[in-house]
Amino acid sequence: MTFNENANVGGNRARRRGAGAAVAGGGIAGIGAIAVLLFQLFTGQDLSGLVPAPQTGSGAESEIQQCETGADANRDDACRLAAGSVVLDEYWETQVQGYRAPQLVIVDGQTGTQCGTASNQTGPFYCPPEETVYIDPTFFGLLRQQFDASAGDLAQLYVLAHEYGHHVQYITGVMEQHPNNGTGPDSNGVRTELQADCFAGAWVGDMTELEDDNGVPYLKAPTQQQIADAINAAGTVGDDHIQQETGGTVNPESWTHGSSEQRQRWFETGYQSGPSACDTFGVAGGSL
Repeated sequence: MTFNENANVGGNRARRRGAGAAVAGGGIAGIGAIAVLLFQLFTGQDLSGLVPAPQTGSGAESEIQQCETGADANRDDACRLAAGSVVLDEYWETQVQGYRAPQLVIVDGQTGTQCGTASNQTGPFYCPPEETVYIDPTFFGLLRQQFDASAGDLAQLYVLAHEYGHHVQYITGVMEQHPNNGTGPDSNGVRTELQADCFAGAWVGDMTELEDDNGVPYLKAPTQQQIADAINAAGTVGDDHIQQETGGTVNPESWTHGSSEQRQRWFETGYQSGPSACDTFGVAGGSL
């Protein structure tokens, strides 16, 4: 996804925290270890002891530097995510009465949170008690290396939008109404994740309509290839695909996020029909 170069993305609330990690893949012992990290991320099983820990950050925060225009966002992953947060906040303000923006923290290396350690080992996540999204941009390199997933501009923004979807679920009471009830293809956890995919698709469908204070659209219309990349990214992180790629058998009873087909389909549902079509909790298990 390409930002219009003269769009104003300054004033974003994103912060950087950590000590500065190596480039994607640095400090990780090969493709097998990357598979372990992603298996952990998308199944919820803690296998972090099998891979080296990244450098630990001090917890100090700073602004995202040189992130004022769409041109800045097109050059730098951290700025792209920060700029994406601006557009996401403006979108959800039009969709959710009383919307309040989450904090976005760009992680360099590793940092502590109320929901556990944030790093590229844990992947992007939303921490409800902090109302904060954590993303280490080197995570996108892991997707490229292990699963041949596109980590292009729109695929990155899909990941960010998915985590913002969890924030919307938290502040609107969805998480409270449908608490975690274990794993499985019909679990609340899977339904929660698929709804976040649908919310991400809804934002992608409308994001080019949002403009800065000068009337400049933040984003150019996505190409068909960019949409395909985002859908591919959704499919790549399906539970069944992760299980297959990590050498295991496909076990739906252990699913926490949904299958590749489901994640792609719910993303496309949101993209085509908007957030009102995203009631994954109202769908019978066999049709989810």
